[in-house]
Amino acid sequence: MRIAVMTFKLRAEWVHSLKEKRMIVKSLVAKLQNKYHVSAAEVDEQDTHQIIVIGVAAIVPHNAFADSLMDDISRFVEENTEAEIMDEEREIR
Repeated sequence: MRIAVMTFKLRAEWVHSLKEKRMIVKSLVAKLQNKYHVSAAEVDEQDTHQIIVIGVAAIVPHNAFADSLMDDISRFVEENTEAEIMDEEREIR
């Protein structure tokens, strides 16, 4: 059994308040949790309006499944937010 961990750093230039940011974060986190049954949350930069850092974790049976799942999640994040993906980190533990 392995743990797949991902961190996305996004930039949303049009966001001007923490309320706007919270709407984006809540929507994306809920979609990730519902579609992939993973743990997801905002993990950093909570007080910065235009920067969003989301962490995603999942328990997987083996490395090949982890790689496939992380590829799918990465594509999903790119397609389901208008924010620019600045950085993406992946780790299998």
